Amino acid sequence: MLRLDDLTVFVRTADRGSLSAAARELEISPALASAAVKRLEAELKLRLFARTTRSLRLTEEGEHYLRHAREALRLLKEGHDALIQGQEALGGTLKISMPSDLGRNMVLGWLDAFQAQYPKVSLQLSISDRLSDMYRQPVDIAIRYGMQDDSSLIALPLAPDNRRVLVASPDYIKQHGKLHALGDLARHNCLRFMLEDVIHDRWSFYRDAHGAADVVHVNGNRSADDADVVRRWAVAGVGIAYKSRLDLSADIRAGRLQVLLPDVLGEPTPLNMLCMHRSQISPTVLQLRDFLRAQCEKA
Repeated sequence: MLRLDDLTVFVRTADRGSLSAAARELEISPALASAAVKRLEAELKLRLFARTTRSLRLTEEGEHYLRHAREALRLLKEGHDALIQGQEALGGTLKISMPSDLGRNMVLGWLDAFQAQYPKVSLQLSISDRLSDMYRQPVDIAIRYGMQDDSSLIALPLAPDNRRVLVASPDYIKQHGKLHALGDLARHNCLRFMLEDVIHDRWSFYRDAHGAADVVHVNGNRSADDADVVRRWAVAGVGIAYKSRLDLSADIRAGRLQVLLPDVLGEPTPLNMLCMHRSQISPTVLQLRDFLRAQCEKA
């Protein structure tokens, strides 16, 4: 395989007419420079230089190959410069709204890492489970779960295959027993989420990805309009929660929560990054999209 360093030594040697001069310019030893040229010749199965004790000149094959080597190095430098310029261009202020649980426990840490990589980016965050009105509030990006009803918004997928899962703590399962079927939910304390003063007490499940939903009406002694509170209750062992797997991934990995009925498909909850206009999809937004999507895949 051709090495970039070997190409560089070859071009500098051809320009200077001397291995020792090329070595000095590249700050390497003449022996390393000579080895680089020999390695390149062996890879190409060509003699690039005609050598005598007093001179070094390009062969006919070397003259021909030199043009291609120069062009290859030029293109590589252009690509590197474009990448550096693109990174330097990433900046400005992003106003982002996000859901409470995912925002506090996952996205905040991800954004810390993003800003460390791109320090010219400034962030203004709004963390709430109430859906932000992007047309009235000063928000550039909304990170939201679920299918989007507003077709005028542009959705950049972050976790398109995410679904809800039923979870409970090991202590709750030990005390109240595992679920064997969805009908068992009727005898359990179900921790319910409340949005816009409406309690989410009808939980939908699916036999397969394309089947109709089985809707189960659930009851419990606790409900909250903050999804993080529902997760904390579940970890504390006071009931069963039905939430986005992405929100719960750290708790599941750590053993604080266990997935119940893992063979039952939960409600689809794709995670998207939403913008109002295509003009808002700047290089910074696209880089953030790629960064967050990679973090979601690792979670």
